[in-house]
Parts: sequence; C-alpha cells; structure tokens
Amino acid sequence: MKKVENTSVVKFNYTGKLEDGSVFDSSLTEGREPLVATLGQGQLIPGFESGLLEMSEGENKTIEIEPDQAYGLFREDLIDEVTKDKVPETVQPGDMLQAWTPQGPMPVKVLEVKEETVVLDANHPLAGKKLIFDLEVLEVS
Repeated sequence: MKKVENTSVVKFNYTGKLEDGSVFDSSLTEGREPLVATLGQGQLIPGFESGLLEMSEGENKTIEIEPDQAYGLFREDLIDEVTKDKVPETVQPGDMLQAWTPQGPMPVKVLEVKEETVVLDANHPLAGKKLIFDLEVLEVS
C-alpha cells in the first residue's frame, strides 16, 4: 500500500471535532465528497498535513492539532470597535460581515451592538481551539 509523502495527492475523509466532542466539519456529511489535496502546497492547515504524512491507503487515524498548527491563537488585537454607520442597520450579535482590508476582504463576526458602535472580531472562528480530526485515507498518488 502506498504511504502519504510530502508531495502526495491524497484522497481522504475527515471529521473535525472540538474538545467537547462537537463536530464542526465533515466530508461524511450527506452530499459531500472526500477531500483531495496535494501535500506540500499549503492547501491544508499545517497540523492536518503533518497528521496525514506516513499514513497508508485504507488507514484510519485520529489526530489532535494545537491552535498554533491550526488557525492560530486567539488574538485580542483582531477585536475592533467601529461606528454604527460602517455596518448594516439591522446588524445583530453573531452576524457575519465582510470587512475590506488592504489585503482584500476579511470575514468578521459581530460580537456586540452598542448604542453608537459595533464590536467586531476578525479572528478565525476556530482560532485558539484545539482541533481533533478522524482521518481515513482512501487513495494516495
């Protein structure tokens, strides 16, 4: 059986969970297909890619990825407060908006709506979280 190497094209199924066991993503959801990725090209978060290395076709494995090898640590400097005139009138806590930066669009989450301002969070929703993935390698080429 072929083993996954640094430049392999890998077809695999995965289920991503948080430490409390809640599932945040899965290729096994109805209507979804297994993921195909070429390792070594930055298509996957670093900890996910290293977890696939050395696996063989047909192998199943559970990996745990620390935040610094996933979506990074939670950063307080990515929380910002803006005036209400910069967001839609109907904005509510929990809403996702798109902010424009010099690097292009960035998704932000509305944390709080105050009388004159809105508090926004530009951290990735999984920043600061340990991720647990159940992996199944289907094909290696």
